[in-house]
Amino acid sequence: MPQLEELEKNLGVKFENLDHIKQALVHRSYLNEHPDFPLGHNERLEFLGDAVLELVVTEYLYNHYENPEGELTNWRASLVNAELLSEICQSLNVEDHLFLSKGEAKDKDSKARKYILANAMESIIGAIYLDLGWEAAKEFILRTVVSRLPGILEQRLYIDPKSRFQEAAQEKIGVTPSYKVISEEGPDHAKDFEVGIYLNKELVATGKGTSKHEAQVAAAEEAIRVKGW
Repeated sequence: MPQLEELEKNLGVKFENLDHIKQALVHRSYLNEHPDFPLGHNERLEFLGDAVLELVVTEYLYNHYENPEGELTNWRASLVNAELLSEICQSLNVEDHLFLSKGEAKDKDSKARKYILANAMESIIGAIYLDLGWEAAKEFILRTVVSRLPGILEQRLYIDPKSRFQEAAQEKIGVTPSYKVISEEGPDHAKDFEVGIYLNKELVATGKGTSKHEAQVAAAEEAIRVKGW
């Protein structure tokens, strides 16, 4: 399977049973169009990988930092969230190897794709654990995920964007940001919100989301980028 050999190279892992890594790449939607596909979807591997990832990260933080539980919990959350896992998954060029339905394959820029990639990352960890054991899974996680920790701590990414922007605004100009809904569209069960973030009367940035909170977080992230804070 030359395609899987290329993926193994990207991951830095040599599998004993290629069916393990192949199954980690199978999204449920693919099986709807290919019912005769010999392997199942990756959700059970994702369940396994999620637990292995959390334990490796927890063990590393416990062994290397004396910080209180609350801080370590925030640091761990910043390492195992969908945003970071999907980004790591993309950096390993996993996306080109996924088994997706035609509809999912086309929908590259959606929020759903981010979660598909994050779930695939957890599935891959599950596949490594199943195929090669704890030490191999741990080495992979330390190399690909935990290696991001210094940057997260340096940029304080473990603090949510709204809190980060508020702290910076109060420190730099003595102003507390405010948020205002600019628009909302769609039916009640599927609304899209656009929210503006303001410093006094200055509109610094806007953000969109399927809830007001999500749109506020997106606006705060953009405001941090705009202000260079």
